[in-house]
Amino acid sequence: MLIFGCGNEDRGDDGAGLIVTRRLRELGIDAHNHQGDMLSLMDAWRGAAEVVIIDAMVSGRAPGTIAVWNVPGDALPRDAFRCSTHALGVADAVELARTLGALPAKLMIYGIEGTQFGRGETISAEVAEAAERLAMELSSKFKGEGHGSNNQ
Repeated sequence: MLIFGCGNEDRGDDGAGLIVTRRLRELGIDAHNHQGDMLSLMDAWRGAAEVVIIDAMVSGRAPGTIAVWNVPGDALPRDAFRCSTHALGVADAVELARTLGALPAKLMIYGIEGTQFGRGETISAEVAEAAERLAMELSSKFKGEGHGSNNQ
């Protein structure tokens, strides 16, 4: 099982996924930051049967709303992940992997609704609270399943 938080901490709410993975590591869960090219996610998850990705999204919901997709069954709404500061977002990488037959057997995507993504902005209070809430939820789930402490 691999857990990736995606984003850019210098872009306000875009750092939501990174905040979740940092908190998970503090709680003894092996989790990785993924910044930059989202296509490299396919290389990062190669060989893993189960993958979790956390990223910021913009779907028009209230800031701090958490949405979950169970891929490969659920199609990701590409527009929701257009807030990405990367050339290609998470949804693009997932759909390319689907086309290439390179998806892990189980892939869960957690999106945290954000509103501010400007360079140098800080994370909004709603997104910071949602990131903490999601980290605690995932920690409870993964510690119960034996995915603890291999901090990196």
